[in-house]
Amino acid sequence: MNFFQHQHQARSSTRRLIILFVLAVLAIVAAVDLAVLIAMPSPLPDDTVERVARSDVQQTRALWIATILTLAVIGFSSLYRIAALRGGGATVAQSMGGTLVAADTTEPSLRRLRNVVEEIAIASATPVPEIYVMDGEEGINAFAAGYSSSDAVIAVTRGALNRLNRDELQAVIAHEFSHILNGDMRLNIRLMGVLFGILVLGIIGREVLLHVRGGRDSRGVLVVMLAALVLTVVGYIGLFFGRLIKAGISRSRERLADASAVQFTRQTEGLAGALKKIAGLNEGSRLTGARTEEVSHMLFGEGMGFSSWFATHPPILERIKAVDPSFNPKEFDSLKARWIAQPPSALEEDLALGFAADGSRLGARVDLMTTPSTTDVKPEAIAAQVGVPDPRDVACAQSIDLALSETLQNAARRQDQAMAVVLALLLAETAQVRERQLHDIASHLDPSTGDKVRSLWPEVSRLHPMLRLPLASLAFPLLRRRPRPELGRFLACCEALIAEDGAVSLFEYCLGRLLRRQTVEALDPARYTPNGRRKLAQVREQVETVLAVLANQGHDRALEAQRAYGAGIEQIFPGQASRYQPPTDFVAALERALPELDDVEPMGKALLIEGLVATIGTDGKVCVAEAELLRTLCAVLHCPLPPMLKS
Repeated sequence: MNFFQHQHQARSSTRRLIILFVLAVLAIVAAVDLAVLIAMPSPLPDDTVERVARSDVQQTRALWIATILTLAVIGFSSLYRIAALRGGGATVAQSMGGTLVAADTTEPSLRRLRNVVEEIAIASATPVPEIYVMDGEEGINAFAAGYSSSDAVIAVTRGALNRLNRDELQAVIAHEFSHILNGDMRLNIRLMGVLFGILVLGIIGREVLLHVRGGRDSRGVLVVMLAALVLTVVGYIGLFFGRLIKAGISRSRERLADASAVQFTRQTEGLAGALKKIAGLNEGSRLTGARTEEVSHMLFGEGMGFSSWFATHPPILERIKAVDPSFNPKEFDSLKARWIAQPPSALEEDLALGFAADGSRLGARVDLMTTPSTTDVKPEAIAAQVGVPDPRDVACAQSIDLALSETLQNAARRQDQAMAVVLALLLAETAQVRERQLHDIASHLDPSTGDKVRSLWPEVSRLHPMLRLPLASLAFPLLRRRPRPELGRFLACCEALIAEDGAVSLFEYCLGRLLRRQTVEALDPARYTPNGRRKLAQVREQVETVLAVLANQGHDRALEAQRAYGAGIEQIFPGQASRYQPPTDFVAALERALPELDDVEPMGKALLIEGLVATIGTDGKVCVAEAELLRTLCAVLHCPLPPMLKS
């Protein structure tokens, strides 16, 4: 199953969630109505016809009122919770007691965690997520939360940091990244919202029972307590259905995430080792936080210890056997005995495996400087690569990390220098234009920022072209945390730098577009989440515009550009040729077309990307500028393309 099939399945799961939610609500309404009927007095045998009729009317009215009130409470509670979660993944992580890990942290275990997360983010072509640590949790667990990759966070427990070696931690993080890539996070956060509505009646009943006190009107107090007791019982019905819904939706997606993690890392020892430690250590994967119930379907491991009916994850032995078929359950006895005598230490295991304290290592690397282009790219192969990174992409990410100087990496990870790093990437090579740009920085922001940009420029100017966007991606997470007014001034400054020489280069467009994609979207993630309903035929004009821009920018000769455009059109709309008309203003044309294309359904996006690849691949090579534009277009379409294009 590829990225686009996962996205399609996520939408199917959303529809299933809606159906199950409706059924659960109907069950709750029926329970409340039954309680109302039992509580209301029934007509006596000797009552007149008029009294019986009046009683029936009263019962009907009471049932209608109870039904409307129940639906209103559930509906408004779900909407309230969804609105409260509008801030995205950070809201969820903070509610679980997570502490944000600073980008420039020097603590070895946190530095190791950041190295792993940044490495996998670059390898999977997704924004580097914010990282949180749940310091009070000794169990081994983790989760990813957010609406999209722009606002995603990764949260891990202190137990995971202390007990998992580097390979095991990488497997857990890869598992969580698969949830980011496959659209599971959006489904999970919606699930939190709708389940709160199902559970809210029980919460109300429980709070009333805890806080009600006796008084002069003991009869009134008794009525209130009985009503609260009924609501509590109804709440257990909601809890029953809520756990069934979570279990039904979550288990299959956890199996897929395990499989994706193995495919990503191409080694089973890491994931199997993490699962074995969960099974063998006393703390397991249990969490002690008050909100564990609410996020149990998001976790890497079972956080609540539910029975098989309500378990949000497959049995731990089943998960181990899936990645390590040779594992014998009898080995648990020796593992447990060894770990009781001496609990596993992540640092000691890393040193034994050849890692440094911060998780860095020497290994297979891809020489970026000798691979400026990729030949004979195949549209289907590149489309299948979207959202499915592999070990070669991880090796490429490690190479990028090694190739970036320590000065630039440290600057990108510092709150006071992240802006300067991005601005330095936009400086022109011409000294006269560059001085005007530095003046723009001082006027839009402040002179000190201009000085920082000036000091970084010599190193930035020597960067290999393939390293420019990865460097910017390290700075983006810090930019997302800036106050909105300051971020607005920064974005305006970037636009001024780009416009200073009167022309927009491909790199400038790519950097500017990715900057807006990864910062502006993160400010209101729910608003920018694509729905994916439209068919390609409905947006043919926009498809033609993007292909024409790509063909024109990638070829110097008009005849070659026309041939490239025709190859892309034939890939998407076989037998339906159209006239090649490149727009005079490619930036404005793309800005009009891309939002429409982002709303295309998943399988249509797969075909669109095949067309993009066919367009740039007609001359048998992909230069750095074409690759950057292709990845930028894919990022705007929420289809992350890993760094190593495969032929």
